Amino acid sequence: MLIGEYIHTIDDKKRLSLPAKFRKELGKKIVITTGLDKCLFVYTEARWQKMAERLSGLSMGQADSRSFNRFLLGGAVEAEVDALGRILIQDFQKEFADLKTRVVIVGVHNRLEIWNDKAWGEYKSRMEKQADVVAEKLGELGAI
Repeated sequence: MLIGEYIHTIDDKKRLSLPAKFRKELGKKIVITTGLDKCLFVYTEARWQKMAERLSGLSMGQADSRSFNRFLLGGAVEAEVDALGRILIQDFQKEFADLKTRVVIVGVHNRLEIWNDKAWGEYKSRMEKQADVVAEKLGELGAI
């Protein structure tokens, strides 16, 4: 399971070292895509295959489905994890998520998220203030 929060840096060659804790579970090939909330999503190859199949099953007749497919699938890049556990972040992905040198890698069960460190801090602060309200809503839906 991918959980936890780690601060790492992107080097001058646009390489990001993945936390050692995640490397075995992720494997040697991953998919990095534009995510929600201005971060990047990182999936294992197998998990990405399932995600892509679900997305391709959405109705092409609905504009929202087409748009979301374009966003997630069009922003995706297959990447190799090198022998030192590093991945290459593409320029368009760095720009999308406003990634600078210092980033936060967050494990979210079946994916990683890569955040601009300041954006993550702001998001986390907002979420901490409203966690009780969100938990109440999820409880009403039977999710927790």
